[in-house]
Amino acid sequence: MLKNVFLFFSILFVTNTLQSQNDNPKLVVGIVVDQMRYDYLTRFYHKYGEGGFKRMINEGYQCKNNHYNYIPTKTGPGHASIFTGTTPKYHGIIGNDWFDKTLLRNINCVEDLTVEPVGTKSKDGKKSPAQMLVTTFADENRLFTQMKGKTIGISVKHRGAVFAAGHTANAAYWWDYEHGGEGNWISSTFYMDALPQWVNEFNASGKAQSYFKTWNTLYDISSYEESGVDANAYERVLKGEHQSGFPHKLDELKTDNGGFHVVANSPFGNSLITDFTIKAIEAEQLGKDNITDVLTVSYSSTDKVGHDYGPNSIEVEDTYLRLDLELERLFKALDEMVGTGEYTVFLTSDHGAPHVPAYLKDSKIPSGLFDLNAMLNDVNVYLFDSYKVSDLALSRINNQIFLDHQKIEAHEIDLQELKTKVSRKLLSYKLISNVYITSEINLFPESSGYQEMMLYNGHHQKRSGDILFTFTPEVFKDTNWNRTGTDHHSGFNYDTHVPLLFFGKGIKQGQTLQRTYITDIAPTISALLGISFPNASIGEPLEFVID
Repeated sequence: MLKNVFLFFSILFVTNTLQSQNDNPKLVVGIVVDQMRYDYLTRFYHKYGEGGFKRMINEGYQCKNNHYNYIPTKTGPGHASIFTGTTPKYHGIIGNDWFDKTLLRNINCVEDLTVEPVGTKSKDGKKSPAQMLVTTFADENRLFTQMKGKTIGISVKHRGAVFAAGHTANAAYWWDYEHGGEGNWISSTFYMDALPQWVNEFNASGKAQSYFKTWNTLYDISSYEESGVDANAYERVLKGEHQSGFPHKLDELKTDNGGFHVVANSPFGNSLITDFTIKAIEAEQLGKDNITDVLTVSYSSTDKVGHDYGPNSIEVEDTYLRLDLELERLFKALDEMVGTGEYTVFLTSDHGAPHVPAYLKDSKIPSGLFDLNAMLNDVNVYLFDSYKVSDLALSRINNQIFLDHQKIEAHEIDLQELKTKVSRKLLSYKLISNVYITSEINLFPESSGYQEMMLYNGHHQKRSGDILFTFTPEVFKDTNWNRTGTDHHSGFNYDTHVPLLFFGKGIKQGQTLQRTYITDIAPTISALLGISFPNASIGEPLEFVID
């Protein structure tokens, strides 16, 4: 009798376990659209087709008031935060680059000199997630499934692929387009010793080279009424072009503009990502069993076009209309290869962007550019006059001042007094709005202020600087490449307000204006899968999203 009871409950347990596994999506697809302001959904909505953004909105759940909750809003921190459910305070990715206090130089967020490039000889292959200090939901899924659930990360940008895929990924692939790159998909020995055959075949197919073609508008240019005039003074002019307007003949421009760089800086970079992603789904057999796989896709070219031309450009509008078609193509492939209703997708962005400062000024809206290099020089001259010690301020990266503590200690300079002097100097600049001094052991003071909490969430005790400062709205650093186009970094709405769409298996249909945060995504997907939250996650599962 007891034996039969035991057998009954054993069968029930196995049945429930299998049922639970079957309830999970076969594949989770995390899509990040680099530099996508929320209003790109609404501005271009009536021009989108039914199979891309609108399919996600109509069949899934839209969080209309989704924001970043830290400063700085940049690509590296953005991707890390989306997939870990936490902020730079805990995951440690405080910028795309930051000043390393031990090496006394700037380092890249995915720099890893202990690994070797795979598929290239370029140093752009020496990348890994080693500097991200915590797990992603994909890592937790790998642990939960005894490493049976696959994880693949794909992006034109290395940081877009690496942080999204996490530490335990089977592979992360990024595109070799910078520094004279050969236009191949590459990786590093952190993931593999050699590229899989299917990647080699894709690289040899000539697909990347096929995008050296003329970029003209998808539709009649006169119909782009949601954007400003085509050629104008607010947009970057490529070498070999006489003005910034259409058409952009990439085949003619490639020699003077970095080769494959012109493809990455066009909507065709996004097309190439879709090509490679669909091939990866097929070759890696993603979503082919009941153990959930994770695929991360970061569309990078939207960011590059935005930097070149700005949010009001026809180039940006055309890039999003083309991206809508890429999403439709990807979803159709997922329907066919994984099965309609068998996968779950979320889509968001790593940051937004402001309008071009010169355009805002001409529209009588306060804005400007700030020369950070001149400021750092001024600060050092000022400190030399006070202490007769040169170069006490080493760096000003990410709107943070890094001080030379060896010199400060050697000359017995009062650290807090020095910080106060620097802060007063910074406050004298018209375009700097606030300055914040960390403690002697580099702790950011806790505060209930909105902007202060964002800085607190973005501050890492070991990696961040001694003094932090913020600009007034619509201001960013003055560089040659920022005098046209746009940039991003701030805690203002134009940088923090980004789309958040959920769609597919286990997702309700609906929408909310309730404020949500980027850190809520990872715990929501974890809750959907029934797995542990990423180990430093601070976000809340959005239970109203899950069916």
